[in-house]
Formats: sequence, C-alpha cells, structure tokens
Amino acid sequence: MLVTSGLVLGVLVAGAAVVLARLVDRQEAVTRTYFDAITDADSAFVHLVDAETAVRGFALTGDEVTLEPYERALAEVSFATLAARQREGGDEQLAQAAAGAARAAQVWYDDFAEPVVGAVRAGGPAAVSASTVEAGRTLFDDARAEAQVYTDLLRERRHRAATELRTWMSVAMWTLVALVGAAVALGVGLWVALRRWVVEPLHALAADARAVSSGDLRHPVVGTGPGEITSLARDVETMRTTLVAQVEEVERSRAEIQDAHARLSEQTEELERSNRDLEQFAYVASHDLQEPLRKVASFTQLLQKRYGGQLDERADQYIEFAVDGAKRMQRLIQDLLGFSRVGRVTGELTDVDLADVLAQALDNLGEAVVESGATVTHDALPVVRGERTLLVQLLQNLVGNAIKFRDPDRPPVVHLSAEREGDEWVLRCRDNGIGIDEQYADRVFVIFQRLHAKDVYEGTGIGLALCKKIVEFHGGRIWIDPPDGDGSSIRWTLPATDPQAPSGQIGASRA
Repeated sequence: MLVTSGLVLGVLVAGAAVVLARLVDRQEAVTRTYFDAITDADSAFVHLVDAETAVRGFALTGDEVTLEPYERALAEVSFATLAARQREGGDEQLAQAAAGAARAAQVWYDDFAEPVVGAVRAGGPAAVSASTVEAGRTLFDDARAEAQVYTDLLRERRHRAATELRTWMSVAMWTLVALVGAAVALGVGLWVALRRWVVEPLHALAADARAVSSGDLRHPVVGTGPGEITSLARDVETMRTTLVAQVEEVERSRAEIQDAHARLSEQTEELERSNRDLEQFAYVASHDLQEPLRKVASFTQLLQKRYGGQLDERADQYIEFAVDGAKRMQRLIQDLLGFSRVGRVTGELTDVDLADVLAQALDNLGEAVVESGATVTHDALPVVRGERTLLVQLLQNLVGNAIKFRDPDRPPVVHLSAEREGDEWVLRCRDNGIGIDEQYADRVFVIFQRLHAKDVYEGTGIGLALCKKIVEFHGGRIWIDPPDGDGSSIRWTLPATDPQAPSGQIGASRA
C-alpha cells in the first residue's frame, strides 16, 4: 500500500512539474514575448503614420518644421528591426510578415517620401502634383496593409497562447487537487501503517522497559511487530538478563564487602589499640630502663677505671665488652625513646626556615663534620610548616648518615637542594659516600634494619626509620633515588606553605 501510494504520488509530482513548466512558458509568452512584440509593432506603425503625415504636410506647406516627425521616425524601431528579431527568435512566419511590412514601408520611403521631400525643398509646394500625392497614398495603404497583417498575426499568436495558458491553469488546478488528495491518502496510509507496525510495538516495548527500569528486573521484555523492533526487544531482553546477573553479582559482592569491612574495622581497631599499647610500652620500657642501665653503665665504667690493668688481659676485655654494651644499650634506648615520641608527643607547628634548621643540625654535628673533613652545601631552601625540633632531627640524621657512611678514599661531600612540585616541596640530600644498593632501598627505612656490621659502622638502625616517621608525621614521603653515580641520594617531600618562595642561601658551605 505504501509503495503504491508512493508511486502514484511520484507520478503526480512529475506531472505537476511538467504542468508548471508549461504554465510558466505560456505565461511568459502572453505577458512578455507577444505583448512586447505587439507593442513594438504598434510603435513602428505609429512612427510610419507620423512619417506619412509629416511628408504630406511638408508637401502642402514647404515648412521644415513639419518634417520633424518624419526624421524622428527614421531613427526609431522599424519593421525591418522587428523582422530581424523574429528571425533570431526562430519564428519564420512572423519574420516573413514583419519583413513584408518592412518592404512595403521601404517602397513608400523610396518611391514617395524621399522624392517629394527633395522636390519641395527644390521647387516649393507647387513642385508636387496631385497625382504624385495620390500615388503616395496608394503606396502607404499597401504598407499599412502589410503592417496590419503582421500585427494581426501577433494578436492571433497571443490569443492562442492565452487560450493555452487558461487550459494549463485548469490542468494545474486539477493536478494540485490530485496531488493534495494523494498526499492526504498517503499520509493516512502512512499513519495507519506506522501506528500498527511501529507505534504500538514501540509502546509495548517502552512499557516493558519502564517496568524493568522501575525496579522489576524479573519482568520479561517481549518484542512484536517488524523485525527491527523485534531485534531491538531481544537486545533489551538480553540487557535485562545481563543486568539481573550483574545485580545479583553486585549484591553478593556488597555482602562480601560489608563482611570484609566489618572484619577490617575490627582489625583496624585492634591494630590501633596494639600500636598504642606498643608505643606506650616502648616509651615506658625505654624510659624505665634508663635508670638501671645508667647504673650498669656507671659501675662498669667505674670498674674499668679503677681495676683496669690490675686483672688479667681477659678480665680487662670482659670489662670493655660490658662498658661498650652498656653504652650501645643507652644509645639504643635513647633512639627508641625518640622514635616513640614522634607523633605522640608533639610541639607547636610553626613556619620553619629549613636553612636555619640545617645550620642548627650542622652545629649539632660540628665534631663529626670537623673530624671527617666534610663539606656540606645547599641550594636555597624553603620555609615549611612543621615542628622545628623534629625537622632538625631529620636533617641531622640525614647529614650524619652521609658523613658516617663516607667513602674511606675521599672526604665526604653532602649537598641539599629543594624543588617545588605542585603543592609540595621535594628535597634531596646527595652525598659521595659508599651508597645504598638499590635492592635495599625499602629495607633501610625499617626500624633496627642494618646493612653493615655494628663493628664496621656504629649505630642502632633507627636513624632512617626515624626520618621516615618524621616525614610522614609532616604529611610527606621519603625514598631512595636510583643510583646515578657514586654515593647515595635520598629524597623526601614536605607540604608547601603558599605563596612562600625559597629562602636565601644561608651558609652555603660548611666544613
């Protein structure tokens, strides 16, 4: 039905185009082509009549003024011009009619008008006889008749074109009526077909989709109608079943996550409680151990001082072992106590100039710097927000480690620098010491982890672990750079205090 209606409509549209073309053509012929041709023919005939009247008046009076219409007519449109136009337009019949009028007019000009004008100018009005005037009238009547033939032929052509125009207008009207009827019929058929094959199946599909989207995921989606809608319904049904499976999986996963979260919360609380207990234990243990250890250290040192050399060599060695162990135990307890205090016992957070902090740290390390011949330099260092005492301990540990783990073949050189990256400062401590193997980059920050024997490099193994804890307390992170030559490079970050710029270079070098 739709195809047939479409074909009929197409035929009617094509016919309407033909009718419109013919209608425009006939209208153009009536209102322009023949109208202009008749107007030009009437104008040429009027000029010819004016010329004849002017010649007869001149023959009677001999007054040159009466010849003005005659001379003006010679310059206006003539039947010869109209004949040339019709020949160019391809209408030979009209061209021949116009040419006949042009020949008759030319005969009148040549055989009467020009001789009479010449005779009157030469001999006056008396030079023209009545027979000559009568002969001129006869020649003009012939020209008038030929012009009338051309004009009548033009009017006949215009009348025929007007008749055809009215006919085509009627055809156009009926074609328009048929076109409107076909369009209405096609629209009705299309509406019925769309409603039956598209709208109703889509409404049913939309109803199923709304039922599913409202939460009824078990509602099946059934497709009816054309193949495309049925295929769409199958895809929606596949999506629904997939969604059901995913929702069930999500529900299971959510239940598992809730269970895991509950267990994790319990473990977190237990871990926090354990950490608090452990920190409290470390603090109390290290604090309470200091007094008895101080006694052990004091009496062993007193024993070594009073009885050293009075016993045998083995006894002196035992006493030295006891004194050394007591001293190392004291350092270990002090470091452990300092480690436990970070984050638990805090001071006031202020704006701290790291250049001043480094200067104080170098003062604390003055003996080690002088003894090792170390050179410590730094670029412009920033002002950060933090606890000054902890930041001094941080730089003191980093520079102290660089001096302690120096290469025996060259004096230590340590350089500190800072670079702004976003909302934080990235600081670096670079030295030319023995370096840190890349495989131990994470291990060095674990408490009590040592890479060297205690009789080679003294220490408790808490230094870098304490640095890590101080940096993290300030909201930063610390890591070992991959090796880029001799020595080691340690980087750490500290939050920036915008819009503070790096401070000036204070004490650029210190030896």
